Amino acid sequence: MKIVITGNHTVSYGAKLSRAEVIAAYPITPQTEVVEKLSSMVADGQLKAKFIKVESEHSAMAACIGASAVGARSFTATSSQGLALMHEMLHWAANARLPVVMANVNRAMGPPWNVWSDQTDSLAQRDTGWLQFYCENNQEVLDTIIQAYKVCERVKLPGMVMLEAFILSHTSEPVEIPPQELVDRYLPAYNPEYKLDIKTPHTFGGLTGPGLYYELRYKIQSAMDEALDVIEDQDREFKKLFGRGYGLIEEYRTKGADRLLIVSGSISSTAKEAIDILRERGEKIGLIRIRVFRPFPKKHIKNAVKNVKRIGVIDRNISFGSEGIFYQEVKSALCNEKDSPAVYGYIAGLGGRDVIIDDFIKIADDIKETKSKQDIRWIGLKG
Repeated sequence: MKIVITGNHTVSYGAKLSRAEVIAAYPITPQTEVVEKLSSMVADGQLKAKFIKVESEHSAMAACIGASAVGARSFTATSSQGLALMHEMLHWAANARLPVVMANVNRAMGPPWNVWSDQTDSLAQRDTGWLQFYCENNQEVLDTIIQAYKVCERVKLPGMVMLEAFILSHTSEPVEIPPQELVDRYLPAYNPEYKLDIKTPHTFGGLTGPGLYYELRYKIQSAMDEALDVIEDQDREFKKLFGRGYGLIEEYRTKGADRLLIVSGSISSTAKEAIDILRERGEKIGLIRIRVFRPFPKKHIKNAVKNVKRIGVIDRNISFGSEGIFYQEVKSALCNEKDSPAVYGYIAGLGGRDVIIDDFIKIADDIKETKSKQDIRWIGLKG
């Protein structure tokens, strides 16, 4: 069944199809419609779940943690300041190895108050131990919610699915809604090996010394490493059943390219249009879209840029005092490679500023001609 729906309601359908059993809800623009729709689905009997109205985003994540700890599939959604308020509990969910899935509608951090798109909110949480997926369109949002549950429950880590404020959250697109029985075939009921159960009492999350704590952190890192293969495996399985697959990264017109743009999220679609224009002009340029940020797909990036001389990384985020965060990660992945390409960083689109085709063409021209070693370049500054 194909319907035209917003990105927010696409998230709701993804949680419904995944048979989320506990939904913790707290409103924040531009995410509120996600939990409003889920509230209606629960009230109408479309989704058999416990819907918990909490007093803050911190409490929303705490409720998801408690639900997951007893073996329930839990879900919540948030944005911007709400995600920041969850910070303490994000560490708790990951360190407790609980496969909570959350949608985050990427929104700028205040002040000044801004409800438009910016990835800095989720990327500020990159070290909390959560898997992170960045989606290009609403269909990918729905499919990634379902895949995230499958992957997170396999590696015992939580996952965050990103869509951008208003560009996807409030934009209506055709989305294929798969039949429930097919999703059930792909995503069986959650039945964890370890859980809180009064019939078989255990202690979880108690005080531990430096020795065991160190080993437990190693296990989380190992699970992140394992997740790279699990994401690819589950994406292939998803594609067999549903006809759609995404991978860790997407390569677009990279064959024979000597320059590449690297992007993420919704601006990828605009960047592809620019690549098509440049290819028609005879320029050897391609694009990589990074879909999975945590774990970071270092090997895939290295393989994709083997024959490339210059790369421009476009970030809709900023790490103040440093540079764009995807730019940091790409440079880190390539730093020990022999004859690695020159990498240039660009900041664009903060706070929902439009990033247009001409911007990408200018960036493509800049990486072809520049000899500057300036760390970052800001696109479209006024004044």
